[in-house]
Amino acid sequence: MSVRKEITEYDGIYFITFTCCQWLSLFEITNGYDVVYQWFDHFKSKGHYISGYVIMPNHVHALIAFRNTQGESINKIIGNGKRFMAYDLVKRLKDSGNKEILDKLTSFVDVNEKSKGKLHRVFEPSFDWKECRSDKFLEQKLNYIHENPCRGSWQLVKQSEDYVHSSAKFYATGEQGIYPVTSYAALEDVDLTRWKDDAASPSRETLL
Repeated sequence: MSVRKEITEYDGIYFITFTCCQWLSLFEITNGYDVVYQWFDHFKSKGHYISGYVIMPNHVHALIAFRNTQGESINKIIGNGKRFMAYDLVKRLKDSGNKEILDKLTSFVDVNEKSKGKLHRVFEPSFDWKECRSDKFLEQKLNYIHENPCRGSWQLVKQSEDYVHSSAKFYATGEQGIYPVTSYAALEDVDLTRWKDDAASPSRETLL
């Protein structure tokens, strides 16, 4: 279930989950998996790390290591990412002429949001998160992430490493899958409390 609790820290490893509105399979309908990869690329460009993920047809689980966000709320970072992805998914629906799904997304917008100009609700308004403070917890979450395509009514693959939109292959074989990730074990030597550009220098004044 999505929560609205604020993350008060500005660094750390978090298990993040967000879902498409009303569990519509929007990533599958739009073939929008690459939109999430573009979002991951943006994270990396800011010095953060993607250590695990699965992109399901209607939701995403990701293990993200945030390096010092310089006072910017992690909740805001995730929210901005969801907006970026929403715009792209709506554009794809428009380009493909999928009026039925667009009308559904419009119907999910409440009166207050409509008064502010919002036209479509693509994702559930909040997201779920858990901070990962131990290797045991990290491994539990990775297992949960990777087994998602094999569970319940999904049954998308028999072996988790066969699902392409996931980091399962990397953790099972050591070979990177469709999107490269950084092993959580490799982060033990990374000081996430430091801003990425001062990691190699004791002073940020030289960067000004």
